[in-house]
Amino acid sequence: MKTAVWLYLFLFVAFFDLHAQYPILTPFAISLGAAPSFIGLMMGMYSITHLPGNLIAGYGVDRYGSRLFIVFSLLAAGAVLLFQSHVTNPWELLLLRSISGFVLAFLSPACLALLARLSTDRTEQGKLMAGNGLVHTLASVVSPAAGAYLVAKIGFATAFTLLGWVLIVTAVCALFFIKDIKAKKVEAQAASLPAIQKEKLPLEQATPIPWLVYLLPISISCAQGILSFELPLLAKSQEAMLTTGLLFSVVSIGALVTLSMLFLNRVSAYLRTLWGSLALALVYFCIAADIPAPFAVMLLFLGMAKGIILPALSTLLIELSGGARYGRTFSVLSIAFSVGAFIGPMAAGQLRDQISPYYIAFIGLMIAVSLLPLHISRALPPRTHFT
Repeated sequence: MKTAVWLYLFLFVAFFDLHAQYPILTPFAISLGAAPSFIGLMMGMYSITHLPGNLIAGYGVDRYGSRLFIVFSLLAAGAVLLFQSHVTNPWELLLLRSISGFVLAFLSPACLALLARLSTDRTEQGKLMAGNGLVHTLASVVSPAAGAYLVAKIGFATAFTLLGWVLIVTAVCALFFIKDIKAKKVEAQAASLPAIQKEKLPLEQATPIPWLVYLLPISISCAQGILSFELPLLAKSQEAMLTTGLLFSVVSIGALVTLSMLFLNRVSAYLRTLWGSLALALVYFCIAADIPAPFAVMLLFLGMAKGIILPALSTLLIELSGGARYGRTFSVLSIAFSVGAFIGPMAAGQLRDQISPYYIAFIGLMIAVSLLPLHISRALPPRTHFT
């Protein structure tokens, strides 16, 4: 478990650093002369360049382990931020954000695969995934407001430089303190197999996961991309930018609330994923319909739904995978998130004058929720549906 503690620590620093950029990237792009449609393209390109990185990580993590991918991702992302502090026009920013999207694509599959390999017990794996969600959420509670505050005090260039060096230092520390356990796991599995089976490790016995499952992370990240696109556009001044950072933090506080409800882990991952996604869709509908409720309250409920879904979805994929090929499983999950994160900002940037982007988020989530039970119930053991 020492590896888990170090991994959580470095993940906290990395997520803090990355989420601190959420409320400041759009105002920075606007200060360079970018239009809203160009900002949507920039956010979409950041997500679409995840795809080749996700594909490489899917096979590389299973074969070579997670540590080197984690270190490379953090180190390269920090270097990109250092260059980003010197850009002078929107096209330079687009190029650097595209590169950043590629190098950061390795981080999530590598971290999730390493966490999944720390235990072979399904309950323990569920707790580790919930811990990952908790660390992610704790970092994102304060980081958006911190990022906006940094820019207000020291400016865009200095803020990006500082954040870049934090990632580089974190990468160096990760190289020494994160231990990859893949080799030991494989040796232990091989030793426990009959001699006739030793050439065929459990890695080859993975259970095919229904592709329909990945429609849900696509719709979730599409909705998140729309929210990440819309909220920073509210900032017309440095004071408004700080307020936008606080709104991002409200979403994270909502997620923290439900992640702290440890009794939810007793409910099956399938049911948590299904009902949490339905609640998320309804919240987006309420925002789009402009119901008479404070916007911050709606964002709090949105975060609470996300706090239920994200750890449950990771656990659900572990159950469906049969306990093998974690690297590829979480690589495809990251690809699905990347596709949705590309579609969301692009659609919001092009259609926001015709229809509320939050309606798009609602429709996508409802389609995914409606289709999820069609194949999942046949792929999971009966007891996982209701317990």
